[in-house]
Amino acid sequence: MKEVTVQELKDMLDRNDEFQLIDVREPFEYEVSNLNGLNIPLAGVVIEADKIHRDKPVIIQCRSGKRSAQAVMLLEQQGFDNLANLKGGILAWKEEIDPEMDVY
Repeated sequence: MKEVTVQELKDMLDRNDEFQLIDVREPFEYEVSNLNGLNIPLAGVVIEADKIHRDKPVIIQCRSGKRSAQAVMLLEQQGFDNLANLKGGILAWKEEIDPEMDVY
């Protein structure tokens, strides 16, 4: 499974690279803190797969990287080949990029 670090994601955001960010946490988690990705909870990720781009890179993120890894595996079974897991999730983002970010 391909993974990107939070520093790589920050660099992509800073360069305005073209990619899609999917947050597979629950809506209440997304409301606490998010990186402006599209919120599709893990339970609905296959059902809502039509919202996920197939023609550009997609980074999947969650709180720690576990649920997003599950989402990557589920979507790869649906034929996606453009996915990467955000290593360490939003907790790593807080630790390495934005220590002021609220997390639970």
